[in-house]
Amino acid sequence: MDERMIERLAQAAGGPTTRSEVLRRALLAGVGLSAIGGLAAACGSSDTAAPATSAVDTGAAGGSTASAMDAIVAGAKTEGKLNVIALPHDWANYGEIITAFKAKYGLTMDEANPNGSSADEITAVQTLKGQDRAPDVLDVSPAKAQDAANLPLFMAYQNANWATIPDGMKEPTGLWVGDYYGVPAIGVNVDKAGGEPKAFADLKDPKYKNMVALNGDPRKSGSGLAGVWAASLANGGSLDDIGPGIDFFVALKASGNFVPTDATPATVQSGQTPITIDWDYLQLSYSKEFAGKLTWKVNVPTDGVYPQYYCQAINATAPHPNAAKLWQEFLYSDEGQLLFLKGFSHPARYADLVANNKVPADLAAQLPDASIYANIKFATAAQIDAAKAKIGTDWVKVAGS
Repeated sequence: MDERMIERLAQAAGGPTTRSEVLRRALLAGVGLSAIGGLAAACGSSDTAAPATSAVDTGAAGGSTASAMDAIVAGAKTEGKLNVIALPHDWANYGEIITAFKAKYGLTMDEANPNGSSADEITAVQTLKGQDRAPDVLDVSPAKAQDAANLPLFMAYQNANWATIPDGMKEPTGLWVGDYYGVPAIGVNVDKAGGEPKAFADLKDPKYKNMVALNGDPRKSGSGLAGVWAASLANGGSLDDIGPGIDFFVALKASGNFVPTDATPATVQSGQTPITIDWDYLQLSYSKEFAGKLTWKVNVPTDGVYPQYYCQAINATAPHPNAAKLWQEFLYSDEGQLLFLKGFSHPARYADLVANNKVPADLAAQLPDASIYANIKFATAAQIDAAKAKIGTDWVKVAGS
């Protein structure tokens, strides 16, 4: 679902993803219809202009000092509100994160198009520019973050914990910064599938006919793209060559095992997509959601471990700029990062938290074997661009159009 629309649309649609990027958030819906509707509503015309407001002039590294942080908090309280977009509550624990932020600072939050995709978020920034309901902050894939930063649509900002975030997860000036990451995992409704595939090679088994699905079209969805890239790594590909992953799904379609439906919790429960390839943090969270309903097993395919993070960014013309900065300060604080971990995702500052003994043992224990993530490497901007171009021309072999 793309990324979350096509990653989550499906989910919302009942089925995205919930972010099915159909609109991932038409990724997640199974078809995106709900996300599309949400996007249409979010992007409709409005005569309401954004009120005159200005961010506290704290510079790019605004929260790096106590006085600067105090000024941001005061400015945010004056604004009184934060507009977020495409943040499903069951995605990386955003429901609890949002609740904690509101309780901590007493701000109200407008949550637009929760099942939308990264593409939807960028569209909303462009379409709603100058309006009070425009998104203040975004949570998008690296590919979309890079595109938007080049337009440019983002405000440079470095939170107080900037130095503890790996260089590979942030744009040097602060236009965007990774907040959490995950790797594709295989989730299985064992009751329906009659087996527990643990590697990409296992998905070729004839008994899994009409069962295997991605969380979104990889041409639109971040999770879908990651799934194909992981399959590539499992079949002789590399970060420079996603081709073997495309070939894998071409073969999976030919055998009848691949289901061209955006995977979501709803499609899993209905039996439409018994086997899903999606982010590990979503798959693991579904274990709780499906408890008592079906037997859900999750395995990270060690033959293809592809990591990818999502990026926080601030709208350059945010109607509530101080609240936007405060949101980033909260997300990258120890409290915010541990809330991401509680949602089964890997927070950007995980290594720093571990080094300083700030990760509770119970939270660390809920993740898969740490050795799986020991030698991960993130794709560069150039590699992502090349993969997107390859997917853009060759995925038609799988999708048919």
